[in-house]
Amino acid sequence: MLLSELTTMRVGGPAKSVVTATSRDELTDAALAVWETGDEWLVLGGGSNVIVGDDGFGGTVIRVATKGIERLDGDGVLLRVEAGESWDGLVEYTVGQGWSGIEALSGIPGSVGAAPIQNIGAYGQELSDVLVAVDFLDNISGQQERILAADLGLGYRMSNIKAGRQGVVLAVELRLEESAEGVITYSQLATALGVESAPVADIRAGVLGLRSSKGMVLDPADPDSVSCGSFFTNPIVGENFARSLPPETPQWLVDDTDVKLSAAWLIEKAGITKGFSLPGSRVAISSKHTLAITNRGGGTAEEVGELARYIRAMVLSRFGVSLQPEPVAVGVEL
Repeated sequence: MLLSELTTMRVGGPAKSVVTATSRDELTDAALAVWETGDEWLVLGGGSNVIVGDDGFGGTVIRVATKGIERLDGDGVLLRVEAGESWDGLVEYTVGQGWSGIEALSGIPGSVGAAPIQNIGAYGQELSDVLVAVDFLDNISGQQERILAADLGLGYRMSNIKAGRQGVVLAVELRLEESAEGVITYSQLATALGVESAPVADIRAGVLGLRSSKGMVLDPADPDSVSCGSFFTNPIVGENFARSLPPETPQWLVDDTDVKLSAAWLIEKAGITKGFSLPGSRVAISSKHTLAITNRGGGTAEEVGELARYIRAMVLSRFGVSLQPEPVAVGVEL
Protein backbone atom coordinates (compact mmCIF):
# COMPACT_ATOMS: atom_id res chain seq x y z
CA MET A 1 0.00 0.00 0.00
CA LEU A 2 1.26 3.46 -0.90
CA LEU A 3 1.64 5.65 2.15
CA SER A 4 0.50 8.60 0.07
CA GLU A 5 -2.97 7.07 0.48
CA LEU A 6 -2.69 7.20 4.28
CA THR A 7 -1.24 10.68 4.83
CA THR A 8 -2.82 14.10 4.51
CA MET A 9 0.09 15.48 2.47
CA ARG A 10 -0.55 12.71 -0.07
CA VAL A 11 3.09 11.77 -0.50
CA GLY A 12 5.01 8.60 0.33
CA GLY A 13 5.99 5.35 -1.37
CA PRO A 14 4.93 1.83 -0.42
CA ALA A 15 5.27 0.16 2.97
CA LYS A 16 6.62 -3.37 3.21
CA SER A 17 3.52 -4.28 5.19
CA VAL A 18 0.59 -2.56 6.88
CA VAL A 19 -1.29 -3.93 9.89
CA THR A 20 -4.52 -2.24 10.96
CA ALA A 21 -5.59 -2.57 14.60
CA THR A 22 -9.22 -1.86 15.48
CA SER A 23 -9.10 -2.78 19.18
CA ARG A 24 -6.63 -2.26 22.01
CA ASP A 25 -5.85 -5.98 22.09
CA GLU A 26 -5.18 -5.99 18.35
CA LEU A 27 -2.97 -2.93 18.68
CA THR A 28 -0.99 -4.46 21.54
CA ASP A 29 -0.61 -7.80 19.78
CA ALA A 30 0.44 -6.15 16.50
CA ALA A 31 3.09 -3.99 18.16
CA LEU A 32 4.52 -6.83 20.25
CA ALA A 33 4.64 -9.12 17.19
CA VAL A 34 6.54 -6.55 15.14
CA TRP A 35 8.93 -5.75 17.98
CA GLU A 36 9.70 -9.43 18.43
CA THR A 37 10.83 -9.72 14.81
CA GLY A 38 13.17 -6.73 15.14
CA ASP A 39 11.64 -5.25 11.98
CA GLU A 40 11.41 -1.51 11.47
CA TRP A 41 8.04 -0.14 12.52
CA LEU A 42 6.00 3.02 12.23
CA VAL A 43 2.81 3.90 14.08
CA LEU A 44 0.31 5.78 11.94
CA GLY A 45 -2.98 7.31 13.01
CA GLY A 46 -4.58 9.98 10.85
CA GLY A 47 -1.36 10.56 8.91
CA SER A 48 -1.60 14.32 9.38
CA ASN A 49 1.80 14.98 10.91
CA VAL A 50 4.17 12.79 8.91
CA ILE A 51 6.06 13.08 5.65
CA VAL A 52 7.12 9.70 4.25
CA GLY A 53 9.79 9.56 1.56
CA ASP A 54 9.13 8.59 -2.02
CA ASP A 55 10.92 5.27 -1.57
CA GLY A 56 8.38 4.34 1.07
CA PHE A 57 9.02 2.53 4.32
CA GLY A 58 10.89 -0.75 4.50
CA GLY A 59 9.16 -2.00 7.64
CA THR A 60 5.71 -2.54 9.13
CA VAL A 61 3.22 0.28 9.46
CA ILE A 62 0.90 -0.18 12.43
CA ARG A 63 -2.32 1.68 11.69
CA VAL A 64 -4.18 2.69 14.82
CA ALA A 65 -7.94 2.49 14.24
CA THR A 66 -9.11 1.76 17.78
CA LYS A 67 -12.34 3.36 19.00
CA GLY A 68 -13.92 4.15 22.33
CA ILE A 69 -14.77 7.07 24.61
CA GLU A 70 -15.46 6.16 28.24
CA ARG A 71 -16.42 8.44 31.10
CA LEU A 72 -14.67 7.46 34.33
CA ASP A 73 -15.48 8.20 37.93
CA GLY A 74 -13.78 11.33 39.22
CA ASP A 75 -14.01 15.07 39.63
CA GLY A 76 -15.27 17.03 36.67
CA VAL A 77 -15.52 15.07 33.43
CA LEU A 78 -12.87 12.36 33.36
CA LEU A 79 -12.58 10.59 30.00
CA ARG A 80 -10.54 7.69 28.68
CA VAL A 81 -10.30 7.88 24.88
CA GLU A 82 -8.80 5.17 22.68
CA ALA A 83 -5.88 6.26 20.52
CA GLY A 84 -7.53 5.70 17.15
CA GLU A 85 -10.41 8.08 17.73
CA SER A 86 -10.41 11.17 15.51
CA TRP A 87 -9.20 14.15 17.51
CA ASP A 88 -11.71 16.55 15.96
CA GLY A 89 -14.42 13.93 16.35
CA LEU A 90 -13.63 13.87 20.06
CA VAL A 91 -13.84 17.66 20.29
CA GLU A 92 -17.16 17.64 18.46
CA TYR A 93 -18.46 15.01 20.88
CA THR A 94 -17.37 16.88 24.02
CA VAL A 95 -18.78 20.17 22.78
CA GLY A 96 -22.05 18.39 22.03
CA GLN A 97 -22.10 17.14 25.62
CA GLY A 98 -21.64 20.68 26.95
CA TRP A 99 -18.13 20.05 28.31
CA SER A 100 -15.34 22.62 28.10
CA GLY A 101 -11.57 22.34 27.91
CA ILE A 102 -10.67 21.40 24.33
CA GLU A 103 -13.14 23.43 22.22
CA ALA A 104 -10.38 25.72 20.90
CA LEU A 105 -8.56 22.63 19.63
CA SER A 106 -11.29 22.09 17.03
CA GLY A 107 -10.30 21.25 13.48
CA ILE A 108 -6.88 19.81 14.31
CA PRO A 109 -6.48 16.74 12.11
CA GLY A 110 -5.14 13.42 13.25
CA SER A 111 -5.86 10.88 15.94
CA VAL A 112 -6.21 11.13 19.71
CA GLY A 113 -3.13 8.97 20.25
CA ALA A 114 -0.92 11.45 18.42
CA ALA A 115 -2.13 14.41 20.48
CA PRO A 116 0.12 13.94 23.55
CA ILE A 117 3.17 13.14 21.43
CA GLN A 118 2.97 16.60 19.91
CA ASN A 119 1.23 18.25 22.87
CA ILE A 120 -1.13 19.80 20.35
CA GLY A 121 -2.27 23.36 20.91
CA ALA A 122 -4.12 26.20 19.23
CA TYR A 123 -6.02 29.38 20.01
CA GLY A 124 -4.99 29.55 23.64
CA GLN A 125 -5.44 25.90 24.64
CA GLU A 126 -2.96 23.01 24.82
CA LEU A 127 -3.54 19.35 25.47
CA SER A 128 -1.35 19.62 28.56
CA ASP A 129 -4.07 21.81 30.12
CA VAL A 130 -6.42 18.83 30.36
CA LEU A 131 -4.27 15.71 30.01
CA VAL A 132 -4.22 13.47 33.08
CA ALA A 133 -2.32 10.43 31.79
CA VAL A 134 -1.71 8.15 28.83
CA ASP A 135 -1.90 4.38 28.56
CA PHE A 136 1.37 3.45 26.88
CA LEU A 137 2.81 0.20 25.53
CA ASP A 138 6.54 0.43 26.17
CA ASN A 139 8.86 -0.87 23.47
CA ILE A 140 11.61 -1.84 25.91
CA SER A 141 9.59 -3.68 28.56
CA GLY A 142 6.72 -4.80 26.35
CA GLN A 143 4.41 -3.81 29.20
CA GLN A 144 1.45 -1.47 29.36
CA GLU A 145 2.02 1.53 31.61
CA ARG A 146 -0.09 4.43 32.81
CA ILE A 147 2.11 7.51 32.51
CA LEU A 148 0.99 10.66 34.28
CA ALA A 149 1.00 13.86 32.25
CA ALA A 150 3.57 15.34 34.63
CA ASP A 151 5.99 12.57 33.62
CA LEU A 152 5.66 13.08 29.87
CA GLY A 153 7.95 16.12 29.63
CA LEU A 154 5.26 18.14 27.88
CA GLY A 155 6.33 21.43 26.35
CA TYR A 156 5.66 23.48 23.25
CA ARG A 157 4.95 20.82 20.58
CA MET A 158 7.08 18.40 22.56
CA SER A 159 6.95 15.34 24.82
CA ASN A 160 9.48 12.74 25.84
CA ILE A 161 7.72 10.35 23.45
CA LYS A 162 8.48 12.68 20.54
CA ALA A 163 11.99 13.12 21.93
CA GLY A 164 12.66 9.40 21.66
CA ARG A 165 10.73 7.28 24.13
CA GLN A 166 9.75 4.27 22.05
CA GLY A 167 6.31 2.71 22.22
CA VAL A 168 2.66 3.11 21.32
CA VAL A 169 0.06 5.37 22.90
CA LEU A 170 -2.97 3.15 23.54
CA ALA A 171 -5.33 5.71 25.08
CA VAL A 172 -5.41 9.12 26.73
CA GLU A 173 -7.13 10.28 29.90
CA LEU A 174 -8.53 13.83 29.95
CA ARG A 175 -10.20 15.95 32.60
CA LEU A 176 -12.72 18.46 31.26
CA GLU A 177 -15.21 20.80 32.90
CA GLU A 178 -18.93 20.12 32.97
CA SER A 179 -19.66 23.59 31.65
CA ALA A 180 -21.04 24.68 28.29
CA GLU A 181 -19.32 28.07 28.67
CA GLY A 182 -15.70 28.48 27.64
CA VAL A 183 -13.14 31.21 28.33
CA ILE A 184 -11.38 32.69 25.29
CA THR A 185 -7.73 33.47 25.96
CA TYR A 186 -6.52 33.97 22.37
CA SER A 187 -6.88 37.53 21.11
CA GLN A 188 -7.56 36.66 17.46
CA LEU A 189 -10.38 34.35 18.47
CA ALA A 190 -11.78 36.84 20.98
CA THR A 191 -11.76 39.51 18.29
CA ALA A 192 -13.46 37.23 15.77
CA LEU A 193 -16.22 36.37 18.23
CA GLY A 194 -16.36 39.81 19.86
CA VAL A 195 -16.41 38.30 23.36
CA GLU A 196 -14.02 36.93 25.99
CA SER A 197 -16.23 33.99 26.91
CA ALA A 198 -18.86 32.12 24.94
CA PRO A 199 -20.71 28.82 24.68
CA VAL A 200 -18.30 26.07 23.71
CA ALA A 201 -20.31 25.43 20.54
CA ASP A 202 -19.75 29.04 19.47
CA ILE A 203 -16.04 28.80 20.25
CA ARG A 204 -15.77 25.63 18.17
CA ALA A 205 -17.59 27.29 15.27
CA GLY A 206 -15.34 30.34 15.52
CA VAL A 207 -12.18 28.25 15.54
CA LEU A 208 -13.33 26.17 12.57
CA GLY A 209 -14.08 29.37 10.70
CA LEU A 210 -10.62 30.79 11.40
CA ARG A 211 -8.88 27.53 10.51
CA SER A 212 -10.89 27.18 7.32
CA SER A 213 -9.94 30.71 6.25
CA LYS A 214 -6.31 29.60 6.54
CA GLY A 215 -6.84 26.29 4.72
CA MET A 216 -6.18 24.45 7.98
CA VAL A 217 -9.30 22.26 7.94
CA LEU A 218 -9.28 19.12 5.81
CA ASP A 219 -11.66 19.83 2.94
CA PRO A 220 -11.74 17.92 -0.38
CA ALA A 221 -12.89 21.12 -2.10
CA ASP A 222 -9.92 23.15 -0.82
CA PRO A 223 -6.52 22.34 -2.39
CA ASP A 224 -4.81 24.32 0.38
CA SER A 225 -5.91 21.68 2.88
CA VAL A 226 -3.77 18.98 1.25
CA SER A 227 -1.06 19.58 3.80
CA CYS A 228 0.20 18.81 7.28
CA GLY A 229 -1.26 22.01 8.66
CA SER A 230 1.39 24.20 10.27
CA PHE A 231 4.67 22.95 8.83
CA PHE A 232 7.07 24.78 11.18
CA THR A 233 6.89 25.41 14.90
CA ASN A 234 7.11 28.97 16.17
CA PRO A 235 10.78 29.32 17.20
CA ILE A 236 11.70 30.02 20.81
CA VAL A 237 14.86 32.10 21.21
CA GLY A 238 16.72 33.83 23.98
CA GLU A 239 15.58 37.30 24.98
CA ASN A 240 18.96 38.82 24.12
CA PHE A 241 18.85 37.37 20.60
CA ALA A 242 15.24 38.56 20.18
CA ARG A 243 16.39 42.15 20.83
CA SER A 244 18.67 41.92 17.79
CA LEU A 245 15.74 41.27 15.46
CA PRO A 246 13.90 44.09 13.68
CA PRO A 247 11.71 45.99 16.19
CA GLU A 248 8.53 45.08 14.31
CA THR A 249 9.15 41.34 14.79
CA PRO A 250 6.17 39.80 16.65
CA GLN A 251 7.39 38.43 19.98
CA TRP A 252 5.77 36.80 23.01
CA LEU A 253 7.50 36.24 26.34
CA VAL A 254 7.63 32.56 27.26
CA ASP A 255 9.47 33.02 30.56
CA ASP A 256 12.14 35.26 32.07
CA THR A 257 14.74 34.33 29.45
CA ASP A 258 12.93 33.04 26.34
CA VAL A 259 10.78 34.61 23.63
CA LYS A 260 8.50 32.99 21.06
CA LEU A 261 8.57 34.29 17.48
CA SER A 262 6.04 33.94 14.67
CA ALA A 263 7.29 31.45 12.09
CA ALA A 264 4.72 32.70 9.56
CA TRP A 265 5.95 36.30 9.93
CA LEU A 266 9.59 35.25 9.54
CA ILE A 267 8.76 33.28 6.39
CA GLU A 268 6.86 36.19 4.83
CA LYS A 269 9.55 38.73 5.69
CA ALA A 270 12.20 36.42 4.25
CA GLY A 271 10.50 37.01 0.90
CA ILE A 272 8.38 33.87 0.65
CA THR A 273 4.82 34.78 -0.20
CA LYS A 274 1.54 32.91 -0.10
CA GLY A 275 1.32 30.56 -3.08
CA PHE A 276 5.11 30.51 -3.60
CA SER A 277 6.62 27.44 -5.22
CA LEU A 278 10.01 26.52 -6.60
CA PRO A 279 10.25 26.38 -10.42
CA GLY A 280 8.68 23.22 -11.78
CA SER A 281 7.50 22.01 -8.37
CA ARG A 282 4.01 20.64 -7.70
CA VAL A 283 4.33 21.65 -4.04
CA ALA A 284 3.67 25.21 -2.86
CA ILE A 285 3.10 27.45 0.12
CA SER A 286 -0.62 27.68 0.86
CA SER A 287 -2.38 30.53 -0.89
CA LYS A 288 -4.01 31.35 2.46
CA HIS A 289 -1.24 30.98 5.03
CA THR A 290 2.56 30.98 4.76
CA LEU A 291 2.96 28.41 7.53
CA ALA A 292 1.51 25.56 5.46
CA ILE A 293 3.14 23.62 2.63
CA THR A 294 0.60 22.09 0.26
CA ASN A 295 0.57 19.39 -2.39
CA ARG A 296 -1.00 20.95 -5.47
CA GLY A 297 -1.46 17.57 -7.17
CA GLY A 298 1.10 14.87 -7.90
CA GLY A 299 3.75 16.40 -5.67
CA THR A 300 6.45 14.19 -4.17
CA ALA A 301 8.03 13.97 -0.76
CA GLU A 302 11.28 15.22 -2.22
CA GLU A 303 9.50 18.30 -3.56
CA VAL A 304 8.09 18.89 -0.08
CA GLY A 305 11.60 18.53 1.33
CA GLU A 306 13.10 20.89 -1.26
CA LEU A 307 10.62 23.63 -0.43
CA ALA A 308 10.99 23.11 3.32
CA ARG A 309 14.78 23.30 3.09
CA TYR A 310 14.57 26.42 0.90
CA ILE A 311 12.29 28.15 3.42
CA ARG A 312 14.57 27.23 6.31
CA ALA A 313 17.62 28.53 4.42
CA MET A 314 15.94 31.83 3.55
CA VAL A 315 14.80 32.47 7.13
CA LEU A 316 18.19 31.50 8.53
CA SER A 317 19.97 33.80 6.08
CA ARG A 318 17.64 36.75 6.73
CA PHE A 319 17.14 36.49 10.49
CA GLY A 320 19.63 33.93 11.84
CA VAL A 321 16.71 31.80 13.06
CA SER A 322 16.58 28.06 12.35
CA LEU A 323 13.00 26.96 11.76
CA GLN A 324 12.13 23.45 12.93
CA PRO A 325 9.68 21.31 10.94
CA GLU A 326 6.64 20.13 12.87
CA PRO A 327 5.89 16.93 10.88
CA VAL A 328 7.81 13.72 11.52
CA ALA A 329 10.11 12.95 8.59
CA VAL A 330 10.46 9.31 7.53
CA GLY A 331 12.99 8.76 4.75
CA VAL A 332 13.10 12.38 3.63
CA GLU A 333 15.09 15.46 4.67
CA LEU A 334 13.00 18.48 5.62
